[in-house]
Amino acid sequence: MLWPMNRYTVESVTSGHPDKICDQISDAILDELLRQDPDSRAGIEIMGSHRFLVIGGEVRTRGVVAYDKLARDFYTTVGYPDSLKIVWHVAEQSPDISRGVDVGGAGDQGIMYGYATDETPEFLSLGVARAHRLVKELEKKRKSGEIDWLAPDGKSQITVENGKFKTVLVSAQHKEGISQEEIKKVLIEKIIAPVMGDLSGIEVLINPTGKFVYGGFEADAGMTGRKQMVDTYGGIVPHGGGCFSGKDPSKVDRSAAYMSRFVAKNLVANGYAKKALVSVAYAIGKAEPLMVEAIDEKGQSLRVKVIDNFDFRPSAIIERLDLKRPIYTPTASYGHFGRKEFPWEKIVTI
Repeated sequence: MLWPMNRYTVESVTSGHPDKICDQISDAILDELLRQDPDSRAGIEIMGSHRFLVIGGEVRTRGVVAYDKLARDFYTTVGYPDSLKIVWHVAEQSPDISRGVDVGGAGDQGIMYGYATDETPEFLSLGVARAHRLVKELEKKRKSGEIDWLAPDGKSQITVENGKFKTVLVSAQHKEGISQEEIKKVLIEKIIAPVMGDLSGIEVLINPTGKFVYGGFEADAGMTGRKQMVDTYGGIVPHGGGCFSGKDPSKVDRSAAYMSRFVAKNLVANGYAKKALVSVAYAIGKAEPLMVEAIDEKGQSLRVKVIDNFDFRPSAIIERLDLKRPIYTPTASYGHFGRKEFPWEKIVTI
């Protein structure tokens, strides 16, 4: 068995984490451009730091976006006060890139990976699925008011050994004046135990520094694309290097990674593997991939099955997964995979 290792650790973060705020704003801008012009091209990067936000990148679009207003509105929607100074500079996409993409070529060179396993209903590794569930519950309990002292920032981390949970770590931003004893008691009772089940033999760590009052861009910095392992498979399998958020589907960093997940999930769902890893590589401006490979948990190639059933040309991916729609903001928190609402998670017969 190649993946995962017998012992591994994975993490997830809430939508109020600084890096994830940047991802979400990047994708909110992309979605607004696609809403106005489905043929929009975009590469939007965000950097936030201590009440300061920078928006950069390049676009080619007929759409018009008030970048600073959209970013400010999103920040307050997440749950933070309107305290940001915002600057932006978004340029026109380079014609050197456009000339290849316009004829159906890849928007960049690179290597993308997709993975699936039969361990969980989400077709994700056990630790990854639970880490996302923990931070989703943090946000759910905060937004509902059930735990009224929770604030937007937060993280989870899980260590798995031989298929069993060894440690669970939750860091949760909270309002001033709440004791750590109260925080630990409530989070175990209302979030950790319901998500993880029996905690016997599991080390539980909550806010290890003893206090987590300041979060978001009040206390920290963040950037688009800095939580790639949270976005994908927890570091259990390779990541090609490119991030997803802020990129339109002509960028194979995003669309081919989605297609690779789609293929891997369907290899597992159709019984060709218990675990599947798919890899594809491109040259910028070229439609046909340089390489397509897929292997099962034993390392045996599934390439013939893949190339007989799936087309990895960028235009074919965009058409099959219907990617020119404003669907991307929700992907930017709690992982891009394992969620049935996304088209690359659909199960088909092969």
